[in-house]
Amino acid sequence: MSVTDAENSLKTVLKRFYFQDYVVNGKDFFTSLEEESAVTTSTSRNKSRNLKIKIKEVLHPCYGLYVWPSAPVLAQYVWYNREMLTGKVVLEVGAGVALPGIVAAKVGAEVFLSDTEFLPQCLEHVSENISLNNLDSSKITIIAITWGFFSSQLLSLKPVDVILGSDCFYDTKDFEDILVTVVFLLKQNPIAQFWCAYQERSSDWTIEHLLTKWSLSCEEVPLANFDADSAEIGGSTMPGCHTVHLLVIKLKEFPSVLTTCVKCTEMT
Repeated sequence: MSVTDAENSLKTVLKRFYFQDYVVNGKDFFTSLEEESAVTTSTSRNKSRNLKIKIKEVLHPCYGLYVWPSAPVLAQYVWYNREMLTGKVVLEVGAGVALPGIVAAKVGAEVFLSDTEFLPQCLEHVSENISLNNLDSSKITIIAITWGFFSSQLLSLKPVDVILGSDCFYDTKDFEDILVTVVFLLKQNPIAQFWCAYQERSSDWTIEHLLTKWSLSCEEVPLANFDADSAEIGGSTMPGCHTVHLLVIKLKEFPSVLTTCVKCTEMT
């Protein structure tokens, strides 16, 4: 059996995620979305928009192409902060199935989805999920970025405003390579931010010393601030939500001018 045949024989599952509008002080916050990606519902008070995302998973442990618990949390944070992302340049690193990045593209960001060049099947899978969600190819691009490697694609990438990463901090051997890549990108645009969701698997694992080494500041955003303190984010049934953390990382010497929505923690 060829490699291609083996990949085609893997079991796949289609998951759907639903992200809804939220209300702050009686005001309904939402961004205009393409009609094919938004569902309009009427209430006695207003009309609201909801976003539906389709994600294809490959159920095989060697591929890791399924939705990890951190991904819906980060996607929810992107959705709640969508007003500040419209027209911005967003990069998702270690994208996998690319749920957060696809949400960013749907709310009007110019998005680059990346994964390692050593796993081309991951990049192909990202392409499939882009097609499933009817995204404008002029607003979303797939590139190969391997943590710690300064490839031509990384070096030629335009300055980004927000970097996304879900469950990147999984293997301690990758921690510094991830932050080396992030620091390089932040220095191209010193007011950029790295939005990172990770699942706590060991109390002994920490990036604190690396944040100090690379002159980075880090703020944890409480999950309750953006309605992510639940195991049913976006209509999913992901376990272990209480062990997921959302971090906002930036360069210490360049306080960011980006602000989050009223519902979320201030980062200025």
